Amino acid sequence: MTPLVCAVPVKAESPSLQDNTADYDRLQQALVKHLADDRSLYLPFSRIVPVTRRFREAGFSGYALLNRLQDQWVVADFLAAEPEVIAGMALDLGTTHLEATLIDLQTGQMLAENNLENSQIRFGADILSRIHHATTKRRQLRKPDADFLDPGLQELQQTIVETVNELTGKLAESSGIQACDIRALAVSGNTTMAHLLLGVDPYHICREPYIPLFNRVPDIEASQLDLVIHGAAPVWVMPSVGSYFGGDLISGILASGMAQSSATRMLIDVGTNAEVVLGNSEWLIACAGAAGPALEGGVARMGMRAGPGAIEFVSIDPDTFTMEYRTIADAPALGICGSGLIDLVAALYLCRLIDIRGKIRDPAKEKDPLRLAFMQEHILEHEGKRVFRVTGASASAKGREVLLEQIDLDAMMRSKAAMYAILTTLVNQVGLEFTDLEEIIVAGAFGRHINPEKAITLGMLPDLPLNTYRAIGNSSLRGAERVLLDGDARLACEKIVSGITYLELNVNQEFMLRFSGSRFIPHTDTALFPSVPNFHSKS
Repeated sequence: MTPLVCAVPVKAESPSLQDNTADYDRLQQALVKHLADDRSLYLPFSRIVPVTRRFREAGFSGYALLNRLQDQWVVADFLAAEPEVIAGMALDLGTTHLEATLIDLQTGQMLAENNLENSQIRFGADILSRIHHATTKRRQLRKPDADFLDPGLQELQQTIVETVNELTGKLAESSGIQACDIRALAVSGNTTMAHLLLGVDPYHICREPYIPLFNRVPDIEASQLDLVIHGAAPVWVMPSVGSYFGGDLISGILASGMAQSSATRMLIDVGTNAEVVLGNSEWLIACAGAAGPALEGGVARMGMRAGPGAIEFVSIDPDTFTMEYRTIADAPALGICGSGLIDLVAALYLCRLIDIRGKIRDPAKEKDPLRLAFMQEHILEHEGKRVFRVTGASASAKGREVLLEQIDLDAMMRSKAAMYAILTTLVNQVGLEFTDLEEIIVAGAFGRHINPEKAITLGMLPDLPLNTYRAIGNSSLRGAERVLLDGDARLACEKIVSGITYLELNVNQEFMLRFSGSRFIPHTDTALFPSVPNFHSKS
């Protein structure tokens, strides 16, 4: 491993009347003997006093803690004894949730993991709302070009720093170390979240031609952001490609290994948007589109993120019409998350309870007695509209029924259509077929919980053998962990950013045509989904 921070043994001769070398020069001379590469050695002015004092107090012998940056070694601290643990923190800076792990940079062992809701949600659940909040007040003062930070941006930065510090405290407590002893931080997030963490104006991110203020972040120390970790800890922010292609997706490419593979693979990461990358070690092409909100709980009234109480699995036997469901952590039902929604809608289609357009069927028109009895129990009128009841009030956590409404189904149909249109447009852009792919990697909570067979039934994912699909969990966090531990991974990030092509779907006519054709179950062209029962002629 070549971690972002390492401990280097130092043994120097004590000063004397015959050797009047200054303390820092003495430390530098002793260190240079152990550094085998061409990086220069640098001690920031802010660290001169504490480092040289500890060097002298240790009798000019001990361990120097060095930050391994791209072009230089930075002396961060000096310890009298070899540290048992050098802790580094990996952070997935999500729009709705933050997830982090604490890693021993000497062994790669995970010391702790935890997550928190992003407190910025009170300023807006989505990125556009937060950009508006971050940039409005200064322009209301009619000083858009002033050098001072917009008060709204200051609020957002302070809020996210406080949340990161709170999460850091939880990790430190779990691992039995002090927060101030965490020596490095790797951050992976979308472009807007990176701007808000650093207190950088995101105004132009959402305005044509959609240009962020930075894609690559200069070297930063934790003290510059008021973080509670060690002040000299390096903060590595994953680079981004543009406004809608952030460091979290670079992390996913890194964690999936697709950029190091000769075979062509596809990476799908569904959050607020669906972000998709296609390619191999020779080339990469990517795009993003709005296919996530219905799956992330952002549209459905009873929708929620994957967490305790979320219905994550639903099945309906098409012969007996018995229904089963499972919640995360076996907690009383609170709502339904993306995987549960996909399972449910696929089951409703296979049992002929919705038609190919995703519309709930009328029980009055049903002739099969077994299906009719099930429909009469589960399909009812709610606020003047037809709904499907998943659970009764007695089985829920808040004493209210979990209902799937037609508006939820409509949102789901749009999301699944957008997803398939994104995938087909991207593959077609490079002249490939889905069958040319070695595998399709599905990241995030979506990938962790989704049943590919059900997604294929809906026409959300291509009809391929199930072993084509591989779930890798939180790839944003895994990529941040990699850059903490591996210098080659840090260099690979730069190579990925420099070599990737981004396809803009907002102005892509092919995408819009494919989207229209995908708004049926499984598709208007049923030949694309040979494994899915065809009810088109019967609906």
